[in-house]
Amino acid sequence: MSDDKKSDSLQPEEIRSTGSPLSAKHRPRTDGASSSVAVGSLSMKRPQGFFEERSLPAIEMTAGRLRHLTRRDVLLFGAGAVAALAGGGFLLPQDTLSRLGVRRNMDSPGKEWFLNRALRFDDDVAEALYSENRIVPTYTKSQITPLKNNYNGATPDPAYISGWNLTLDGLASGLSISLDIRNLKTRFSIHEQITRLVCVEGWSAIAWWAGLRFDDLLRAYPPISQAKWARVESSVNLDASGNPDPYFVSIDLANARHPQTLLATHLNGQRLTVDHGAPLRLLVPVKLGLKNVKAVTKITYSAEEPRDYWAERGYSRYDGI
Repeated sequence: MSDDKKSDSLQPEEIRSTGSPLSAKHRPRTDGASSSVAVGSLSMKRPQGFFEERSLPAIEMTAGRLRHLTRRDVLLFGAGAVAALAGGGFLLPQDTLSRLGVRRNMDSPGKEWFLNRALRFDDDVAEALYSENRIVPTYTKSQITPLKNNYNGATPDPAYISGWNLTLDGLASGLSISLDIRNLKTRFSIHEQITRLVCVEGWSAIAWWAGLRFDDLLRAYPPISQAKWARVESSVNLDASGNPDPYFVSIDLANARHPQTLLATHLNGQRLTVDHGAPLRLLVPVKLGLKNVKAVTKITYSAEEPRDYWAERGYSRYDGI
């Protein structure tokens, strides 16, 4: 039996009568030698554990020394705050600086280089953290929220739908395949999911989607063996003035094969409308909304990363969430 267990077995009367876990029968004698031994043994400190909190040592200094250190710390903090503001101001957009009263043009190649490097680093980290096992949350039909028409530019005229088809290029077969919406709906299983669409502008919406899995399309029409990327394009996209403005994004095949990545044909139990990308749109819940191309007309596979509409305009190329 351990010493701790022996102490636990002492009766309360013994503890109260001695003030310590020593029985009355074993109280130390009061002669000098044995008294010093007893006092020494009772005052011994238990060894401190590695993670146990230690008391802080007392520090003594004069009032003048304390004032000197305090003044120095305030000056250092102020200098650091000014440097942080100056650095942050260098990185702010020129329009923002102008509103703050800074008239000098702060745009420079160095600023653009720094921001691009930071954006690329962020993309690389997001790409490294990707996992096909990371599933975004799903919701119930009672949680569905309105999804607004957020077309990049003007909403196309519905007349394009009658002649719509999906073209596949960069296939292992060396062929260019053209599929209409009936081919897609009859050949592939339709999957449903209720997920959140997150816009880069700061809003989001929960919607009920249905369509074929991108991965099923890849299996049915395999890309070239060295392919790592897909360029997804909408040739019917318009700019704000209603002029042709093809929209295209890059998506790596790992994200295309994600089990929640769909080529959607339905929204909230109904066929897609023109506002939401009829008759086929890309849905990638692990990406921001700007990657979710409406009215997809062409998919091209390639070994090298293809062009991306917003990356060419200074935005992220990866756009993961």
